[in-house]
Amino acid sequence: MNRNWAFVIIAGIIEVFWAMGLKYSTNLISWAGTFLLIYLSFVILIKSTQNVPVATAYAVFTGIGTAGTVLVEMIVFGEPFSVTKIFFIILLIVGVIGLKLVTKEPGEKEGAV
Repeated sequence: MNRNWAFVIIAGIIEVFWAMGLKYSTNLISWAGTFLLIYLSFVILIKSTQNVPVATAYAVFTGIGTAGTVLVEMIVFGEPFSVTKIFFIILLIVGVIGLKLVTKEPGEKEGAV
């Protein structure tokens, strides 16, 4: 994994926190923190797309955010556990990993290892 993919993962993790902030912010300070996290996650995501295909980076970013938000809701905030949700999270993760595996890095040629 190179630095740009690490940025995508970091941006996705930050997305989990600002998504929770959208639901649980109740005062000016928590809303300011939420907007700061939104800004930070998109700045990091945009920086990562300088050397990573935008479509793949965005899919990974939203996949991490979606799966992470659902898991945090169930583990931390007591959202009811659902086998169906876990199945679709796993399906989402498999899709994101598959998309990452078939995406060629810029400068990579067909058949190169």
